[in-house]
Order: sequence, then structure tokens, then C-alpha cells
Amino acid sequence: MSVQGSALRGLTLDLDDTLWPVWPAIARAEADLHGFLAIHAPATAQRFDTAALRAIREQVEREHPEWGLDFTRMRLESVARALTQCGDDPALAVPAFEVFFEGRNRVECFDDALPALEALAARWPIVALTNGNADLARIGIAHHFVGVVSAREFGIGKPDPRAFHEACRRVGAAPHEVLHIGDDWALDVVGAHRAGLHSAWVHRAEGHPCRPDADVEPTHVVRDLTELATRLIAQGRG
Repeated sequence: MSVQGSALRGLTLDLDDTLWPVWPAIARAEADLHGFLAIHAPATAQRFDTAALRAIREQVEREHPEWGLDFTRMRLESVARALTQCGDDPALAVPAFEVFFEGRNRVECFDDALPALEALAARWPIVALTNGNADLARIGIAHHFVGVVSAREFGIGKPDPRAFHEACRRVGAAPHEVLHIGDDWALDVVGAHRAGLHSAWVHRAEGHPCRPDADVEPTHVVRDLTELATRLIAQGRG
């Protein structure tokens, strides 16, 4: 399945690890959270370091598969659980999470991300399609998007076709008129393919690309978003 830039009516775009590396941001956020606890709930901070708090968060996720991809709810529950176990006020979980969430959205974009995003947004409507809980307004890039479909708010995440179709609806175009851009092979490339969208795989890693699904071929494979934006805009002018 191929498409020229001139035939596109919109884009959907993954966020974490496509526009910025997510784990450095989460690590900083977890450190900020622990710093908050050290001041306001010292017993909890003394008993649980950042690794131990993350282990509780992972345990909560295992115990509540029905929460799906609601990472906010999982983090809140895990912090409240740690506070309760140490005799601290579980109500502190709310301001503690706010500290975490502020840090989680203090991302450092890849060098190519913002110039490419600006160029793409000037040409096509873009809807963010994410399984994470990044806040575009806090990050300062919401003006580049016409909408956001997050797994937490929509209740369904990638690679479910319904998430892609909802993003297409918000773009205002049919799936075959939309290009989805992302870094994750299974969630972004295979998910988009099976939902009827075109796909652009942003494969930043060195070496030969790993393509476990032989029946899926991305429309574009690029090393960064600059390469993709240059290609799409040139096609759109052709």
C-alpha cells in the first residue's frame, strides 16, 4: 500500500519515543515524586526508593488488567498504597501524582521532532494517537494538533483498529487517506496497516530493521521525522 503526499488528507502521530524518548522523562518524574515524598511523607520515602515505588506500580498493573492503559490511575493507586503501608496519609497521592505528572511532561524532544512537526502541521491536520498519558498543553505543542486520542480517555488503545478509526474521524478523513507515524512496529505499523491506514515507521535505531510480520510493509521507513517531512512535502508539491 503506497500513497503520495498529495493524496493525504491527514496524519496521526504517536508521541512517546517518536517525538521524545519517554524513559528519561519517566525516570526524572519518579525522582521528583520521591523528592516530594521525602518532604511530605518521610516514612514512605525511607521505606520505598524509586525502584520500589515502580515495583508497586507494576504490581498494581498486574492486579488490575481491567484498567487497561490508564497509567494515571495505576500510578495514583500505587502511591496511595505505599503511603497507606507506611502510615502516611493516602490523600497525599493526589499532590504527589501532580508532581510526578509535571515531571513526566518535562520531555526533551529529539532534535528533529519540533521542526518537522511544525512543517507537517502547516500542511496537514494532525491528531495525536497515544497509549501514554502525555499532556500536549503542558509540553507546549498542543497548537500543532487538531485533536488527541489517548487510550486513557478513549478507553481503547493501539493496536486496536477502533483507536485508529477514531483518530481518522477526528482528522476528518477516511483511513486510506491518513498516514500514521510512529516508532513501535507492533503498535504503530502493524496496527495502522490492519486498520486500513498508511504507515510511516520512524526507526531511529541503527542496524537492520526488525520486521517480524512479513505481510506488513510500511509506506515509509525513515531514520527521523525530518526525513519523513521532507519526503512528504516534496511529494505533496509534485
